[in-house]
Order: sequence, then C-alpha cells, then structure tokens
Amino acid sequence: MPDQTEKYKQFKALHQGESAFVMPNPWDAGTARILSSMGFAALATTSAGYAFSAGRRDSSAALSRQELLANAGEIVAATDLPVSADLEDGFGAAPETCADTIRMACDIGLVGGSIEDATGDPDNPIYEMDAAVDRVRAAAEAARDLPFLLTARAENHLWGRPDLDGTIRRLVAFAEAGADVLYAPGLPDIDAIKAVCQAVDNPVNVVMGLQAPAYSVQELSEAGVRRISVGGSFARAALGALRRAADEVLTTGTFTYATDAMPGEAIARLMSPEKPTRR
Repeated sequence: MPDQTEKYKQFKALHQGESAFVMPNPWDAGTARILSSMGFAALATTSAGYAFSAGRRDSSAALSRQELLANAGEIVAATDLPVSADLEDGFGAAPETCADTIRMACDIGLVGGSIEDATGDPDNPIYEMDAAVDRVRAAAEAARDLPFLLTARAENHLWGRPDLDGTIRRLVAFAEAGADVLYAPGLPDIDAIKAVCQAVDNPVNVVMGLQAPAYSVQELSEAGVRRISVGGSFARAALGALRRAADEVLTTGTFTYATDAMPGEAIARLMSPEKPTRR
C-alpha cells in the first residue's frame, strides 16, 4: 500500500493532466472497496451520502466533525487510492477552526479536502468575502507543509445567489489565499463552467449528478475542468434502486430486481479479507 506522501503525489499529479479525471464519492468502507476495484484513480467522501446512511439530512448542523472524520478514516483504511474529504464549512466560523480541521483530516490519512463558504444559516447563507477568504487562508497555511491538497468551494449557486461574477471573484480570491483546487457547485451550464475555468489558473472541480444538465467527461475536459466528482448522487442512485426494489415487492409481489443486483460472491471478494473470529 502506498504511504500518505505517495498518495498525495499521485493525487496532485492527477490535477495536472490534459483532461479531467473522475473522483467518485463512496459513503462508507464497503462502497469505497467497490469503487476502488473499478479503475478510478482517487476517491472523495460525501457528507450527503454519509448523512443518508445515518438517517439524517446533509447539513453541518446535523453532522459533527468527529463523526465525519471517523467515516472518512474508514474510507481511507478501505482503499489504496488517494482520498479527499468533504469537510463542510470547516466545522466552525473561525479561521483557526478551519485550520484545525485540515490538520485533523491529514492526521487520519486524507490527502485532500474542501472548505466551503456556506454558513449553514438560511438567513445568511454565505460568509462575507473577507471572512471567507480568511478562512481559506488559514486552511491553506495549515496545509502548506502537509501532504494535503486544499479545495476551496464557493457556494453561491447552491444558496439562491446565481451571481457568476461574484462566484468567480471569490474563487480568484481563494486561489490568492492559497487554495490548490477551486470548486463552485451548482453552476447552471457549460458556459458558466467555461467562464470559471478561463478566469482562474488553478484546477477546477465540477460536480455531476447534482442537477441537470449532465455533461460528459469529454465535454467538461474541453471546457477546462480538471476534476469531476459526483457528490451524493451515487448514494441517491443506490437509494433509488432500493426503493424501486421495495416498490416491486409491495406492488407486484415479484422479485425481479435481484437480476440486476451485484452477486454476493463478487461483493465478498471485494470486502475485508480478514476472517471473522468465532465466539
């Protein structure tokens, strides 16, 4: 298994390719093992996917730093691939809290993570520019001497503020504050994505599966994107399959859903090789 420094180097190099790479989002150790077996080069955690598995909404108020890092640690332990984490808003307003979160994330083996400028307060959903930049700067300073790639997220488009120029100004400022990768989830179309990529020198992450329209890896690469994640959409797809299977049983009394299910033997081969201890 490569050590953390080797994983960091691998992860950083992926962002320097001529086309975009896809970084899917497992929500637990089992899904991490499955995705690792399929040829992806890196993984990322998803706060949404983890929240759904725990029967909660995806929000910083509902999910603690301790439990999200514990979940991320289980994913890191389940794969040889580099893992980046959704670190919400850094789990606190203070820049020092964001810095602590970065150090704690690195301590469990993560080689990347994102800090967003959303506050979690519906009445005041986005941090003011100066505060947002200070938070990114503190996170970047914490990551500077660590094997850790910092992603800064501008959340305007997820919170009813479709201000592309304002989003770009934030991303530029985040880059100047030391962020390695830039990310504005919820951009409305390929033209907006191109505008972001053309306005910054840093690699840009785009999420697919969040909302329509859906663009291909080739289309996003041609727009200038260097990294594509899927957020909680794989988790939602799995929950959709569960609901369709249950609906079939309830409404028709049949079990044809099992035809598309992953065979138990195949799953067993991908899970932990440790033999259970008999009690």
